[in-house]
Amino acid sequence: MAGEFMMDADEGMRRFFSQIADEMITLFGIDRAEAVARLNEAWGSLAFDPYPDLVCHESAEYWAYGMYYGDVPYWDEQADRSEWQVGPLPPADSPAWTLPRSG
Repeated sequence: MAGEFMMDADEGMRRFFSQIADEMITLFGIDRAEAVARLNEAWGSLAFDPYPDLVCHESAEYWAYGMYYGDVPYWDEQADRSEWQVGPLPPADSPAWTLPRSG
């Protein structure tokens, strides 16, 4: 493994993963270490086709919400977001944490 992401992927897919992490940072106010760890926890053992892999059919925003909350209707302006539960972080000793945690 080299870099932030554990996934077996080409540079184009790594840029897409970075876009997903950037969305989580912007949308949820988390740091990059957490965003990357959430991606690695979910997809770290997977191999992706060269960009654009099938997952690129959905937007970075779609995947960001999924990685943070799970399956929620984020696109619905009338959705009751007060009921949404943030998914658990990867365990502190998980290899998903490829960046130093802040705080």
